[in-house]
Amino acid sequence: MRVTKFEHSALAIDESGQTLVIDPGGFTRPLGSLTSVAAIVITHEHPDHWTAAQLESLLDSNPDARILGPLGVATAAGKAGFSVETVADGDTVEVGPFTLRFAGTTHAVIHSSLPTIDNTGVLVNGTLFHPGDSFTVPEFPVAVLATPVGAPWLKIGEAIDYVTTVAPGSILPIHEATLSDVGFSMHADRLKAAVEGVGGSSTVVAAGESIEL
Repeated sequence: MRVTKFEHSALAIDESGQTLVIDPGGFTRPLGSLTSVAAIVITHEHPDHWTAAQLESLLDSNPDARILGPLGVATAAGKAGFSVETVADGDTVEVGPFTLRFAGTTHAVIHSSLPTIDNTGVLVNGTLFHPGDSFTVPEFPVAVLATPVGAPWLKIGEAIDYVTTVAPGSILPIHEATLSDVGFSMHADRLKAAVEGVGGSSTVVAAGESIEL
């Protein structure tokens, strides 16, 4: 698989000539130039993880692309005129060359005064787990953990604990738009030390760059 990291939480995963897009949100450059998109996975309804403009642009180029997400996404995107296949914790869906295994139920707590919304992470082809905005510890092993590094709901100590609990083979830092360059570097270094402490490694990929898994 070839994974391209875009701004914030968006990833594009290429396999056998088809593409899976995860969380094309408002902090991410327009992704309508992507072609051969088989599916779009949205982990939760917050606008930094999806926007109507991003979906419209992707569907203009890829009219047969399926959109998958938890009930909260299906409700929010449905109000904007999009058809979303509802997925939940424990579901497995086959889309083209992609096997998508979903895990998790709720967004991490931002504050007790704010509602807790649906959030379901996704494991792609048994390799890469994208948790959305959560500290979901899946029941399956994780080779590569797309690891949030900065957010209103995240303290770096919690992210360190998350990495050491999941104990992935490697991490790919994501969800960085709320951090300065200095803050991102500091947080990424902390998580690199954490994953190395459990025998793994860290790969920092700049927006628009790709890695092979």
